[in-house]
Amino acid sequence: QVQLVESGGGLVQPGGSLRLSCAVSGRTFSSIRMGWFRQAPGKERELVAAISRSGGNTYYLDSVKGRFTISRDNAKNTGYLQMNSLKPEDTAVYYCAAQSTILMFSVSTTDEYDYWGQGTQVTVSS
Repeated sequence: QVQLVESGGGLVQPGGSLRLSCAVSGRTFSSIRMGWFRQAPGKERELVAAISRSGGNTYYLDSVKGRFTISRDNAKNTGYLQMNSLKPEDTAVYYCAAQSTILMFSVSTTDEYDYWGQGTQVTVSS
């Protein structure tokens, strides 16, 4: 059974940074592509960033471009979302997601991921 476990959320002041981690077990990590989603109260879930199996292709929501960086470490079976210059509007529950695929270089920008983590709260406030 595939499990995704997020960590790294918390309370941070505007302009601060956090790094979210997503540890994956139960599936060969290199066979999956990943995404990070978020959902704020009263809003729909949105895709924040995605990364291909190869790690060489990425996607970012326009509002986080230049501030967030998605990455993966296949040796550690872990994906990351580095978040810098955080703003109050980044406050949300963040979820990592994984999708099995034979495609090495493409990202998934839909919400049709196979596996989901439990979510971690990120609060940006002074």
